[in-house]
Amino acid sequence: QVQLVESGGGLVQAGGSLRLSCAASGRTASIYTRAWFRQAPGKEREFVAVIYNSGNTYYADSVKDRFTISGDNAKNTMYLQMTNLEPEDTAAYYCAAAQYVLSIAQVMGVSGFSSWGQGTRVTVSS
Repeated sequence: QVQLVESGGGLVQAGGSLRLSCAASGRTASIYTRAWFRQAPGKEREFVAVIYNSGNTYYADSVKDRFTISGDNAKNTMYLQMTNLEPEDTAAYYCAAAQYVLSIAQVMGVSGFSSWGQGTRVTVSS
């Protein structure tokens, strides 16, 4: 079993930056896919970015060129560096882990993740 804890959320002004962290514990060796999702009030949870153990990454079009996903295997921690934040980025951000190499379609569909963090709130003011 894998436990995930997000941190780093907060209130920032539009155009600002923020770095989210996702610390994993437990059977971290079983993780093959790690991803970030977000959910704004009244909206469905949506995919943000994914990183595989190979180092390959994939981003949602809405955050491409603004967000960067990375991981530190030694620390069992994943990061989401967010820059040029917009009010539309306001949401609860969740990290997730899967014990399989999920397809992009699965990740985009928010499917296949067995472990989820409790979320960290990001609020971007105008």
